[in-house]
Amino acid sequence: MKENPIRSLSGIPMLLVLLLAAVIAVMLFVQSMNQHLWPQFIAAIVLGIASLFALTGFYMVEPNQSVVLSLFGKYVGTVKDNGLRWNNPFFAKKKISQRVRNFESGKLKVNELDGSPIEIASVIVWQVMDSAEAVYNVDDYESFVHIQSESALRTMATSYPYDQHEEGQVSLRSHATEISQHLKDELTERLADAGVEVIDARISHLAYAPEIAQAMLQRQQANAIIAARTRIVAGAVGMVEMALAELQKNGVVQLDEERKAAMVSNLLVVLCGERATQPIVNTGSLY
Repeated sequence: MKENPIRSLSGIPMLLVLLLAAVIAVMLFVQSMNQHLWPQFIAAIVLGIASLFALTGFYMVEPNQSVVLSLFGKYVGTVKDNGLRWNNPFFAKKKISQRVRNFESGKLKVNELDGSPIEIASVIVWQVMDSAEAVYNVDDYESFVHIQSESALRTMATSYPYDQHEEGQVSLRSHATEISQHLKDELTERLADAGVEVIDARISHLAYAPEIAQAMLQRQQANAIIAARTRIVAGAVGMVEMALAELQKNGVVQLDEERKAAMVSNLLVVLCGERATQPIVNTGSLY
């Protein structure tokens, strides 16, 4: 059911009209009492009751708020004009806030793509755009947003690994923008029937579950050490190649294959070692 805008009367002029009708009813009542005129008495009673009943047609519409009107269960329309408004007193009125709201989910424990249990939470910024759909398409649109947000978060979390294992792989920890967009798209699809627009969706908490947090920390540290060692070795090999090439180019010393191997070994120890090396000076023959 789509939103249908409907016109409403300004409340101030209608209030003045009803006050005038009430004054007339009082005057007729007084006249009927003084002159014992039954027609004026009946007219005063009817006009007074009608005026009191018409007062139930007033309602207030605040900024960024809409009022959904229905007549005996049938949707009539939606009013978004601000201020004091008036419509048919028989209309049922339901106010819907269209202000921007945010919702933070609780910490959910789910298994990511590799099967490791993680804790994840998100912050969802949303707004009601179609008040008729929010009222009539779902039973409770606020509860619907909360439940569907947690469901979308679970679905998204199981689609990606926690850490990036390959170059270019999208992971929960390393690609915040892509993950947020995926979560927003997932929520937009789920909440479209409720007349709700998702403005933003972001991960607010992400961590391994406590039972594997220590093991995963050791794994991350090991991966970091391996990556660092790989770069160090690659740099050291390049420096050794450069040193041998410069020695051969400049003719500083001629080394046979055995001496080259010894020099390469010594240079790699110096360049890749964690501690400073203690050199041994050879004052004798090279051979």
